[in-house]
Amino acid sequence: MDNATAQKFAFQVQEYKDSLKTKAEQLIIKGFPEKIVKLNEILETPGFCNRDLKEVHQDLNVPIPDPIVLNHSEDGPNPKRQKLENSVDQLPSGTKVMVLPNGSVPCNKHLCDLLHIVKPYIRQLLEDSNLLKMWISFMIPKIEDGNNFGVSIQEDTLAEVQAVESEAAAYFDQISRYFISRAKMVSKVAKYPHIDDYRRAVQELDEKEYVSLWLVMCEIRNRYCSLHDLVIKNIEKIKKPRSSNAESLY
Repeated sequence: MDNATAQKFAFQVQEYKDSLKTKAEQLIIKGFPEKIVKLNEILETPGFCNRDLKEVHQDLNVPIPDPIVLNHSEDGPNPKRQKLENSVDQLPSGTKVMVLPNGSVPCNKHLCDLLHIVKPYIRQLLEDSNLLKMWISFMIPKIEDGNNFGVSIQEDTLAEVQAVESEAAAYFDQISRYFISRAKMVSKVAKYPHIDDYRRAVQELDEKEYVSLWLVMCEIRNRYCSLHDLVIKNIEKIKKPRSSNAESLY
């Protein structure tokens, strides 16, 4: 690689760093307050505010089949009764589900509607924290002895941003775990349709996920608030971690 090409790449990298710094500062000054206000408005909508948990229940579309009646005479011969008892003992534990008579079991529509609202904000928090992380990283000066108080502020702020980024990524895993758990529970309902506890377990799981989604939206709002407050309070030290010794002489 010749010097001209190397200088071109260096110039492009510097352009990228400068544009990222500009975006990050605009995000802190303008973007974060806008998101906090918007999230507060969403949390006050009927979908999240003061909702009865029973409203998120949904019919599973798995009917309860008629019970199997075994007709036999109590006064019948002993060999017949013995054969019948053996056949009952050998019945399988549950029903093999080949096809559901009423069609497929749908996802919970109420929760899916909320997920369409929540997931973009999870992704946005992930992207914003990543942008903020890179911005702070570019502000950290080269390693030197002394006058590192501002650098420690940068490092503490960076650690907080990285924690928020990891937490936002974990929210996606939480959503996928809910669907896997619900699918397993619904399969239990299909296999054991006469056991009401499995049906109740699906309802409880849906209620838990609704509360979790509400909590996720609250945490996203809280994370934006805490990051905005932390960065604004320390923005001078983050942008200029080391003061000039010459300035203190005059």
